[in-house]
Amino acid sequence: MQKQKGFTLIELLVVIAILGLLSTLAVVSLNNARAKARDARRVSDVKQIQTALELFFMDAGRYPTTNTEFVIGDPLSYGGETYMTKIPSAPTPQDGGATCDGLNTYTYTRDASDVRKYTLEYCLGSETGGIPAGLNTASEGGVSEQ
Repeated sequence: MQKQKGFTLIELLVVIAILGLLSTLAVVSLNNARAKARDARRVSDVKQIQTALELFFMDAGRYPTTNTEFVIGDPLSYGGETYMTKIPSAPTPQDGGATCDGLNTYTYTRDASDVRKYTLEYCLGSETGGIPAGLNTASEGGVSEQ
């Protein structure tokens, strides 16, 4: 009787199982990297918005009005000077889960009693750059946890 060369069924199943495990780990790592990238973009967007708001304040002596001068997707400008060509929207999907109550946008509010104050709410899915996960607030004083 001649012995045939080749792989047994068990050997093939083991190789397929190992490949499946490796591909699962790769997908999980990729999803974590994407979530961290979205959070990094959110922090970057908020810092850029804060810089544009400060430039606006230096020229106008006040912060922009809500829903007229500050509109997501529109430019931020005053007196012919453009500080931001397009106010960014938050990247999707939302990563904050229940801690953000469905908030996946940058919510700007100017203080009605003091035009020299504002708040900008945003949500992070995980701690990024020392800023904790969840709902956070940026203001003229910097970035703080909600």
